[in-house]
Amino acid sequence: MPEIIPSKKDLNLVEEAKRLRKHQTPAEEKLWQAIRKRQLGGYKFRRQEINGPFIVDFYNHQNGLIIEVDGGVHLQQQEYDAARTEWLDAHGHVMIRFMNDEVLSHLEEVLKKIMQCLETINIS
Repeated sequence: MPEIIPSKKDLNLVEEAKRLRKHQTPAEEKLWQAIRKRQLGGYKFRRQEINGPFIVDFYNHQNGLIIEVDGGVHLQQQEYDAARTEWLDAHGHVMIRFMNDEVLSHLEEVLKKIMQCLETINIS
């Protein structure tokens, strides 16, 4: 079987995902500590996961759930975020977004919302 060689763009995404894993924001780190190792309802999440042409903050493959933790920069790139969300939705994913402050100040509420979303997906 021939070996599939990733394109240069794919290699750039892989390197960027590695970089993002090493330099998480405080909010991303706090959420990751709460959801890693199947701590949230037994669901497995990956962080800084490549999904098509994008890197998403957290991804549950089993249910197609993407969790994004947004900081102030997202206020300046709303058009890009909308196009990105549209592409991910069109490819069967469900996205839930939280602001950094929400994760840092109200983690339990964030985790409840994530579980509600996962339960809704499982009912569908």
